[in-house]
Amino acid sequence: MRDRTGPVEPVIEAVEVGTAGDALADVVGDREPSHLQDRQGPLGPPAGQAFGVPATQINQIESALTGVSEKRLRRLASNYACTDKDFIEALVTMATDRTRGWWEKYRGLLPTPFLDLSELEHHARFLRHVAILYVPGLLQTEDYSRAVFSSRLPELTSDEVELRIQHRKARQEFTTLYEAVIHEAALRIRVSDRAAARAQLTRLLELSEADHITVRVIPFDLDGFATASSTMTYVGGPLPKLDTVVRDAPHGSVLIDPEAQLNVYRTRFRKVEAVSLKPEPSRGFIHKLAKEL
Repeated sequence: MRDRTGPVEPVIEAVEVGTAGDALADVVGDREPSHLQDRQGPLGPPAGQAFGVPATQINQIESALTGVSEKRLRRLASNYACTDKDFIEALVTMATDRTRGWWEKYRGLLPTPFLDLSELEHHARFLRHVAILYVPGLLQTEDYSRAVFSSRLPELTSDEVELRIQHRKARQEFTTLYEAVIHEAALRIRVSDRAAARAQLTRLLELSEADHITVRVIPFDLDGFATASSTMTYVGGPLPKLDTVVRDAPHGSVLIDPEAQLNVYRTRFRKVEAVSLKPEPSRGFIHKLAKEL
C-alpha cells in the first residue's frame, strides 16, 4: 500500500480530500522493479551490485523517480528470479510506452495528480467505482463539477475552476468498461440547486444507456448494506496483479496494490454489487428521483 499526499483538492471522484498523485508512478514506475521483488520472493544478488550502479540509483528506479529501459528491466527480472513471462512483458510494455496523452497539455497548469489520474484511467483495462456521497467525477455534469470545485478551500479563482472543469470533461471521453455503484445518498445530496440536481440525474440516465457504462444504485431501504466505507475506484491493469485500488484518507489518497489486498477489494466490490439494484431497476429508481425534483 502506498500513501500519496498532495493538495486537498477534488481529483478522483467529487470532493476527495486527497489526490491521485503518482498514480502512474505506481503502475508504470514503481511497479516494475519493486513488484518483481515483492511478488517473486527473495532477491537474488543485490541489484546495484548486479548492474554496477549505486544502490541509490536502483532506489530511484524502484520509486519511479527515473525511468528504466527494456534491457535493464529484463535484467532486473532475471536478478529477482521472476519467471512470469506475461508479467514481465506487461511491465516492459508499460515501461517503454512513450505515448503523449491528451492530459499533457495541462502540465504546468494543473497539479500533477490530475495528470497522473488521467493517465491511469487512460491505460485501464476496466474501471469500477463505488460512490456513497457524491456522483463519480466521470459521470458528473458541468454544473455539478463546477459546484464541487467552487466549494474547495482555499478557494480557487474562476479561471482555475474552469480549467479543472475542462480537464474533467476531457476525462469523461472514455470508452473503457466502467461500472459505478452509487448509493442513494449521492443521488439526493444537492451540491448546487434543484435544477442542477435534476440535470445530474438525467445525465446519469443518459450515460447508463451507453454500452461501456453500467450504473447500479443502492437505495437507503435495501437490506444487507454494511459497507458504507467502501468508496473506492478499482482500476484494472493489463494483468490482475497490476490492478490498483484508489481510496481516500484524511491526509491524501492511498494507492493499494499488494495482491492480497487487491483480493480483499475485489471481494468487497462484489459484495457491494450484490446488494445493489440491477441496471434496469437502477434506471427506474434514478428516473423516480428525477421526477421528484
